Amino acid sequence: MEVRSVVLGPGEPYELRLTGRGARGYVWTWQVTGDADVVSVSPGPTAAGAAQPGAAVELSYVVRARPPGGGRARIRFAQVRPPYPDEAPYDEFVLDVEVTPGSGGAG
Repeated sequence: MEVRSVVLGPGEPYELRLTGRGARGYVWTWQVTGDADVVSVSPGPTAAGAAQPGAAVELSYVVRARPPGGGRARIRFAQVRPPYPDEAPYDEFVLDVEVTPGSGGAG
Protein backbone atom coordinates (compact mmCIF):
# COMPACT_ATOMS: atom_id res chain seq x y z
CA MET A 1 0.00 0.00 0.00
CA GLU A 2 1.40 3.34 -1.04
CA VAL A 3 0.95 6.46 1.10
CA ARG A 4 1.41 9.93 -0.36
CA SER A 5 1.05 13.38 1.24
CA VAL A 6 0.08 16.62 -0.49
CA VAL A 7 -0.57 20.20 0.63
CA LEU A 8 -3.30 22.12 -1.23
CA GLY A 9 -4.65 25.65 -1.07
CA PRO A 10 -8.40 26.33 -1.14
CA GLY A 11 -9.88 25.40 -4.52
CA GLU A 12 -6.66 23.75 -5.66
CA PRO A 13 -7.00 20.37 -7.42
CA TYR A 14 -4.70 17.36 -7.25
CA GLU A 15 -4.96 14.65 -9.92
CA LEU A 16 -4.24 11.11 -8.78
CA ARG A 17 -3.69 8.30 -11.29
CA LEU A 18 -4.38 4.72 -10.30
CA THR A 19 -4.26 1.48 -12.29
CA GLY A 20 -7.72 0.15 -13.07
CA ARG A 21 -8.66 -3.50 -13.46
CA GLY A 22 -12.28 -3.14 -14.57
CA ALA A 23 -12.03 -6.06 -16.97
CA ARG A 24 -11.46 -8.25 -13.92
CA GLY A 25 -14.40 -6.75 -12.05
CA TYR A 26 -12.44 -4.37 -9.80
CA VAL A 27 -13.41 -0.77 -9.12
CA TRP A 28 -11.76 1.92 -7.01
CA THR A 29 -13.74 3.15 -4.01
CA TRP A 30 -12.68 5.82 -1.54
CA GLN A 31 -13.39 6.85 2.02
CA VAL A 32 -12.48 10.23 3.50
CA THR A 33 -11.65 10.50 7.20
CA GLY A 34 -10.36 13.30 9.39
CA ASP A 35 -11.64 16.72 8.32
CA ALA A 36 -13.72 15.17 5.54
CA ASP A 37 -15.41 18.47 4.65
CA VAL A 38 -12.13 20.12 3.49
CA VAL A 39 -11.79 17.97 0.33
CA SER A 40 -13.92 16.54 -2.45
CA VAL A 41 -13.07 13.51 -4.60
CA SER A 42 -14.42 12.83 -8.08
CA PRO A 43 -13.48 10.69 -11.06
CA GLY A 44 -11.19 12.60 -13.41
CA PRO A 45 -10.89 12.56 -17.18
CA THR A 46 -10.39 9.19 -18.80
CA ALA A 47 -7.25 8.55 -20.81
CA ALA A 48 -7.74 8.40 -24.56
CA GLY A 49 -6.32 5.59 -26.62
CA ALA A 50 -7.05 1.99 -27.41
CA ALA A 51 -6.02 -0.57 -24.85
CA GLN A 52 -5.68 -4.30 -25.32
CA PRO A 53 -8.82 -6.17 -24.25
CA GLY A 54 -8.49 -7.08 -20.59
CA ALA A 55 -5.43 -4.87 -20.10
CA ALA A 56 -5.05 -2.66 -17.05
CA VAL A 57 -5.93 0.97 -17.72
CA GLU A 58 -4.93 4.15 -15.94
CA LEU A 59 -7.76 5.92 -14.13
CA SER A 60 -7.63 9.41 -12.71
CA TYR A 61 -9.33 10.95 -9.70
CA VAL A 62 -9.40 14.63 -8.80
CA VAL A 63 -9.04 15.64 -5.17
CA ARG A 64 -9.97 19.28 -4.66
CA ALA A 65 -9.45 21.39 -1.54
CA ARG A 66 -12.67 23.12 -0.52
CA PRO A 67 -12.62 26.77 0.50
CA PRO A 68 -12.00 28.27 2.96
CA GLY A 69 -9.59 25.47 3.84
CA GLY A 70 -7.76 24.69 7.01
CA GLY A 71 -7.70 21.01 7.93
CA ARG A 72 -6.34 17.55 7.27
CA ALA A 73 -8.07 14.66 5.58
CA ARG A 74 -7.01 11.10 4.79
CA ILE A 75 -8.42 9.47 1.69
CA ARG A 76 -8.19 5.69 1.50
CA PHE A 77 -8.68 4.29 -1.99
CA ALA A 78 -9.41 0.56 -2.16
CA GLN A 79 -9.67 -1.55 -5.30
CA VAL A 80 -12.49 -4.02 -4.69
CA ARG A 81 -14.94 -6.26 -6.52
CA PRO A 82 -18.45 -5.11 -5.50
CA PRO A 83 -20.05 -8.57 -5.82
CA TYR A 84 -17.62 -9.83 -3.14
CA PRO A 85 -17.82 -7.35 -0.22
CA ASP A 86 -16.00 -9.66 2.20
CA GLU A 87 -13.00 -10.12 -0.10
CA ALA A 88 -9.84 -8.16 0.78
CA PRO A 89 -9.00 -5.26 -1.56
CA TYR A 90 -6.76 -6.11 -4.49
CA ASP A 91 -4.85 -2.87 -3.99
CA GLU A 92 -4.96 0.15 -1.66
CA PHE A 93 -3.64 3.70 -1.80
CA VAL A 94 -3.71 6.36 0.92
CA LEU A 95 -3.55 10.10 0.25
CA ASP A 96 -2.98 12.42 3.20
CA VAL A 97 -4.15 15.93 2.32
CA GLU A 98 -3.38 19.08 4.25
CA VAL A 99 -5.54 22.03 3.18
CA THR A 100 -4.04 25.39 4.07
CA PRO A 101 -6.38 28.18 5.15
CA GLY A 102 -7.09 30.90 2.62
CA SER A 103 -9.61 33.26 1.13
CA GLY A 104 -11.15 30.66 -1.19
CA GLY A 105 -10.60 32.78 -4.28
CA ALA A 106 -9.32 29.89 -6.44
CA GLY A 107 -11.52 27.91 -8.80
